[in-house]
Amino acid sequence: MSTPKVESEQHGELNCWRITSDTAELLVAQQGAQILSYQRLGEPPLLWLSEQAIFQQGKSVRAGVPVCWPWFGNLKRNPAAVQAMYRGEDAPAHGLVRGRDWQLLSIEGSGDSVRVEFTLPETQGDLPGWPHNVELKLSIVMGEQLTITLTSYNLDNVSVTISQALHSYFAVSDVREVQVEGVDGLGYIETLADWVQRTQQGNLGFAGETDRIYLQAPEQLSIVDPNWNRRICLSSSGSRSAVIWNPWIARAAELPDMADDGWQRMLCIETANVWDDVVTLAPGATHSLSVSIASERL
Repeated sequence: MSTPKVESEQHGELNCWRITSDTAELLVAQQGAQILSYQRLGEPPLLWLSEQAIFQQGKSVRAGVPVCWPWFGNLKRNPAAVQAMYRGEDAPAHGLVRGRDWQLLSIEGSGDSVRVEFTLPETQGDLPGWPHNVELKLSIVMGEQLTITLTSYNLDNVSVTISQALHSYFAVSDVREVQVEGVDGLGYIETLADWVQRTQQGNLGFAGETDRIYLQAPEQLSIVDPNWNRRICLSSSGSRSAVIWNPWIARAAELPDMADDGWQRMLCIETANVWDDVVTLAPGATHSLSVSIASERL
């Protein structure tokens, strides 16, 4: 492999790096250590970047892989132990780290892969309303597949409880034509119907707004996209829950950073620790949440 090409770019108000190897291209922002796009060269994108994305400081971009930490979604929907960690007033959705600039530690090429490392020093006692000392790092490895790993190391002398997610937006040809494999028989929380628990029958297809928390999710899930003749394969670790989301027509029309028909071209499968799958870190303990993304021909 030749040395990866690294270019600094400015997208709106955000500092970004475009990293190109012999086989793939990655765009990542300093804010949130957020991957904005990823694709194998000569193929459609694997991760989706909204055509109407807003690149604004303090606002997560609707794209790629936002990092949700130290809680996921609405804090009040989280277990009491997660809520108790926060001492602030208004709790923003999806935690406190998406809109902050992370520190780039390194971009290194090795063999046939590129590794990018970030840390967020503020999590060690300086997050507003969250007075805990946890070292937080994000590792991105771009090789034959893309592997994203979020590691939390509790430096405090008391336990810390978190929920979290790698909020991945996948690019699809048409969400109405794709299916998610690996969910048959799983229990899930139907957040659009008073948070009742149901059981998945067969593969998951899409015919309307979808927002579900799948419980006891397997390590392997996949998106079958016949129009693009590909399967996106997800392999996770450190996670027993997966959130699957598509806003559909009405909800997409309400989102200023998504085209009215943008819902057709994206599907979120979020590798997560949510609901009864939260993480409690004893003093000195470490937890890594990871997902690897690959594609194969059908």
